[in-house]
Amino acid sequence: MLPSLSILAEPPVTVVDAIARRHGTLAAAQEYLHYLYSPEAQDLIGRHHYRPSDPAALAKYAAKFPRLELVTIDSEFGGWKKAQAEHFADGAIFDQIYVLGR
Repeated sequence: MLPSLSILAEPPVTVVDAIARRHGTLAAAQEYLHYLYSPEAQDLIGRHHYRPSDPAALAKYAAKFPRLELVTIDSEFGGWKKAQAEHFADGAIFDQIYVLGR
């Protein structure tokens, strides 16, 4: 069953220069980031049942990913800082729901 809407998960990705330099992997880490958003990687993402962000890959795997209204943390919850404080901080909504479910 398909929900009427869902949250668009946009986890940030980055290269931590100091760590990558220390391990001698800076070039590989930078190339991975560039590859992640390439058409080839987006096709691979769709093939493995994750919703690609590339329109062509999304169209190719449209049968796996029916049209769905996707909202963002910024648009619906006022951003991550506000959502964290209201929903996930100690004593916030998640904790209250958890206590009620016991």
